[in-house]
Amino acid sequence: MKRLAVIVASAALVGLAGCSTGDDAVAQGGTFEFVAPGGKTDIFYDPPQSRGKPGALAGPDLMDPAKTISLDDFAGKVVVLNVWGQWCGPCRTEITELQQVYDATRAEGVAFLGIDVRDNNRDAAQDFIVDRKITFPSIYDPPMRTMIAFGGRYPTTVIPSTVVLDREHRVAAVFLRELLAEDLQPVVERLAAEPDEAAT
Repeated sequence: MKRLAVIVASAALVGLAGCSTGDDAVAQGGTFEFVAPGGKTDIFYDPPQSRGKPGALAGPDLMDPAKTISLDDFAGKVVVLNVWGQWCGPCRTEITELQQVYDATRAEGVAFLGIDVRDNNRDAAQDFIVDRKITFPSIYDPPMRTMIAFGGRYPTTVIPSTVVLDREHRVAAVFLRELLAEDLQPVVERLAAEPDEAAT
């Protein structure tokens, strides 16, 4: 499979999600290089050896400011990263779908981690989580420092967006749109079934 050139057009990506605002962050982190062939909203990086790793991801726990959450806390697990904000209409629908997939797959070694962005009212974001009975953690990151550290010219204008990491924490899939459980669960289950290269 030919490696495609990096195509990141801010204006085009802004139109992909109802809650998109702001400017793309340009940062380098890890070995992940964001590639969006033809402006697609569902992007898959295969085979596994071709996947890149994001930069360091860590930040304060939305529900407990004294606690820091890091991607390193989920070593050996498939990790679903979801970028959301309580102010975002599509996020309100999507987050309960994500919870459904989390409930269905966590026993298979799958973790979910939200990244709450552009929410200057922490109480409102916490209420959003409590009201919807969301049980996976989120990093509280109003200025989007976490996603800037992610690197690879990831389009920070698109909210909601979801990144699925394999067990090696390499980027296996990126969704630049609102997801239903039926969109996400097959991808997560496929990655959970991949052999853990670190264990071999």
